[in-house]
Amino acid sequence: MDWARNGDWPQAKHSRFVLSKPHKWHVQEMGAGPTLLLLHGAGGATQSWRHMFQPLSNSYHLIAIDLPGQGFTKLGAQNRCGLQDMSEDIALLCDQEGWAPDALIGHSAGAAIALQMAQRMDTAPPIVGINAALGNFKGLAGVAFPLIAKALASTPWVAHVFTASNARPKSVQRLLDGTGSKLPIEDQEFYRRLVSDKSHVAGTLSMMAQWQLDPLLESLATHPSPTLLITGANDKAVPPATSTEVAAKMPDARVVDLPELGHLAHEENGPLIAAEMRSFLSAQLA
Repeated sequence: MDWARNGDWPQAKHSRFVLSKPHKWHVQEMGAGPTLLLLHGAGGATQSWRHMFQPLSNSYHLIAIDLPGQGFTKLGAQNRCGLQDMSEDIALLCDQEGWAPDALIGHSAGAAIALQMAQRMDTAPPIVGINAALGNFKGLAGVAFPLIAKALASTPWVAHVFTASNARPKSVQRLLDGTGSKLPIEDQEFYRRLVSDKSHVAGTLSMMAQWQLDPLLESLATHPSPTLLITGANDKAVPPATSTEVAAKMPDARVVDLPELGHLAHEENGPLIAAEMRSFLSAQLA
């Protein structure tokens, strides 16, 4: 995405760009206190945290990044969009910038990245997953979806076709309706810009094509981090039961289910999600 054309991006005054090979990262940083690293889901960007910054920045040092190839982060290596590679590259970025996250916060696929990162850290930081995408597609879809994603990601014109067909406001609203979340028009506008950008769509497709979740899922029974999984009862993208099943396998995990919220729960009601996070983290970081 072109930063010069998006000067009104949420929290823009807290943005900067950092070269940490192989990518040029878009980073937003504000607040003071224990450090929270915020990881958005596939197809999102830092704007997804816009309603969380204010209620959390008085107590925490917040760092939000755009994942490789998404939002304003420039992808430096096409083959480093998978779960393991992104986790390694984000860890290198943290080391370069002197960040030592006290907790990792992830939405959807960002929760999987947080869990993957925590496994390689010395301190086993607490993790908050919001509608965590921690389940594979079942049956034929489990085989077909990765293959389809790989085919789409390797076809140069797919991103162009997707952006052309989904950039209209009504199309964006239909996409968001599929998450079970209701966002006001002004918030939908940021998603319209994202799905209108070929590089962002291509980066998201590359992430989908390279996504391998099974090794992480197999390791969760011994995962060292205390974990809070927040679910929205109206989530149409990731069934809340997914978090319940995962928590039952982990040594220290619990689930909070919130009624009336969908997959983008933290965008629908940021103060409520922030309060749940604060309650969990205050005990873990005491």
